[in-house]
Amino acid sequence: MGRRLKPEEIIANLREVEVRLARGETAAQAARSIGVTEQTYYRWRKEYGGLQVGQAKRMKEIEKENARLRRAVSDLTLDNQILQEVVRGKY
Repeated sequence: MGRRLKPEEIIANLREVEVRLARGETAAQAARSIGVTEQTYYRWRKEYGGLQVGQAKRMKEIEKENARLRRAVSDLTLDNQILQEVVRGKY
């Protein structure tokens, strides 16, 4: 298993594949030339297609913040449920 690429590296690879596709290579050949499978290329294109490097970095930051906030809401919801059970006398 290879190392995980940064969003800016993925975007650069996608641009290289697009150039190769414009030259007439197949998607499979172009994907192999950057060292990934055709499936990985399509997954990257779905996630990063049309993005610029700055936008990709911001997207990753927002995803991390979103995950942090989801955990916080989950913890608060659990605390609230525990307190409601205590008030009802279930403990």
